[in-house]
Amino acid sequence: MVAGRQSVYTSAYRSIDPRPVPSTPTRRPSPPGPGRPALRVVRGDAAQRGGAHDAADTATQRIVESITAAIAERRLMPGTKLAEQKLADIFHVSRTLVRQALNQLSRDRLVQLRPSRGASVAAPGVAEARQVFEARQLIEGAMVRQLARSITPAQIAELRMHLHAERAAIGRADISGRTSLLADFHVVLARMLGNEVLAQLLSDLLTRSSLIALMYQSTHSAEASFDEHVAIVDALERHDGRDAVRLTQRHLSSVEQNLRLDPRRPDLALVLEERVR
Repeated sequence: MVAGRQSVYTSAYRSIDPRPVPSTPTRRPSPPGPGRPALRVVRGDAAQRGGAHDAADTATQRIVESITAAIAERRLMPGTKLAEQKLADIFHVSRTLVRQALNQLSRDRLVQLRPSRGASVAAPGVAEARQVFEARQLIEGAMVRQLARSITPAQIAELRMHLHAERAAIGRADISGRTSLLADFHVVLARMLGNEVLAQLLSDLLTRSSLIALMYQSTHSAEASFDEHVAIVDALERHDGRDAVRLTQRHLSSVEQNLRLDPRRPDLALVLEERVR
């Protein structure tokens, strides 16, 4: 990632220390002076409860970010069981906080909750996979068209630096680093429009794309993605919106087409024949 700029995508996936952060005690306000309206004093027990609530929120978010990072960097596979007690032991928190984190991840479609079966990393279906890429086509096509009109030389230089980081990660076989950088490229483009809502929306779609790529055994190479990113930046530098849209859509189509969304159904007799003999 480019120095000096922290993207929505990568800021959520930084390395997390799973230990809970102690709360800071709240000071009691001084008694009101003459002629001054009385202020409601926060009692010590109420302040402690407030501090404990903040610490719980921090611990819950730490769990959410750690699991999200592991999914985005393809360290957690679709369908992986997420046992509450095991997570509680890892993060040194109560199962209640783990449950809150899993509920949040479920709302983000990254975790699946099933009654009596617990939580597991989501395993997107074929229809959902196609819908995610369709959404990305619509959003990113419009995004680069607008960016081609307003992009500055400084922003082009920033993108060139990002591409340099991508190439370096690919060259040293840094799978986790290159996965983050290749996805982050799209969020960097969104942030250049100054639209943080768009950047966060795209970040969520990219995390789901990572799950889909794992689920359906993507054969799209990191080298191909890098080359396609270079072509997109070249078009943006020329302020050629039409070509930037075409290249972006071709890039996303290429990624989708390299997913095994239509696997051939094996002949059951042929698959089991050797075992039967």
